[in-house]
Amino acid sequence: MSNVILECRNLIKSFYDPLELTVLKDISFSVNKGEFISIVGRSGCGKSTLLYVLSTMDTDYSGELLIDNEMVTHQSEQQLARIRNAKIGFVFQFHYLINEFSVLQNVMLPALKLGRFTTKEIESRAMEKLKRVGVGHLAGKNANLLSGGEKQRVAIARAMINDPAIIMGDEPTGNLDSRNAQMVFDIFKELAESYRQTLLIVTHNQAFAENSGRIIEMDDGKIVAK
Repeated sequence: MSNVILECRNLIKSFYDPLELTVLKDISFSVNKGEFISIVGRSGCGKSTLLYVLSTMDTDYSGELLIDNEMVTHQSEQQLARIRNAKIGFVFQFHYLINEFSVLQNVMLPALKLGRFTTKEIESRAMEKLKRVGVGHLAGKNANLLSGGEKQRVAIARAMINDPAIIMGDEPTGNLDSRNAQMVFDIFKELAESYRQTLLIVTHNQAFAENSGRIIEMDDGKIVAK
């Protein structure tokens, strides 16, 4: 069985505003199970655009994308929604928690949507994920009562709830102070090393990138090191 979790082949992405601007230029690489990869490069080089294509949220590109040995290019929106929910966990710069919901309810949401387990099983799994990131004691609190660092750890637990093939992050430490940024990095490192969770993270944080397992560097829409 293949150890490759994500593979992209000759990805090209252009915007038309009104002239054609190619922002991803023939991108090809693969990600193996358990890898902790940082995508780096100066602002405007195409990092976040690439992540949105890889996450299946942007389908207007040429080339091929496979996730967990499944071809996702040219799939219907319904199929892509299923793949996103089942196989990809997301951690963004901003947590996007629902303030009126408890921490536990926020983490449960993607699993309730997937419908793979009973509500009781999902609640148990959500508690386990919260404990794994060190915020199990906050399960009953409303999300709006948490600090920024706590919210981001809850967002990581939410990304983990469906045991995704890959967790993708877009500047997940960009809105945090150095102490909380280090805490988030340590959680990611632990997930990769102890649980073989695959991680693909866009970051401007040089220390974060240098301490991850592998760096993919972009410049002007191209991969210049991988």
